[in-house]
Amino acid sequence: MSDAPLLSEAFPELADELRTLLKAQEEEARASQVVGLRIIERCQCGDDFCATMYTVPKPKGAWRSGHNTFDLDAESGTILLDVVHDKIAEIEILNRDEIRNKLNVLIPLVKSV
Repeated sequence: MSDAPLLSEAFPELADELRTLLKAQEEEARASQVVGLRIIERCQCGDDFCATMYTVPKPKGAWRSGHNTFDLDAESGTILLDVVHDKIAEIEILNRDEIRNKLNVLIPLVKSV
């Protein structure tokens, strides 16, 4: 997984935004995680508004115990963080075409047959 792209290198503006939004919610510990997050997987839903990324392998089904969701109150679009046992596991990004377009190049959708 060390070959998975670092969020802060692939999306530096997004990483800065996440840190700023987390600090605004007094989530310093989570803000400090952002620099080391790697994009392990991306959402494969194919919706034209979704740019969701996983920083741990995506679970089969729902997240289990120890899961919390944080709405980061982004200025544009929607950014939700799924945190599992105090580790950022998923960054749900909706209605942010610039991020989705870049993610499509970095990790293309898998075409189902």
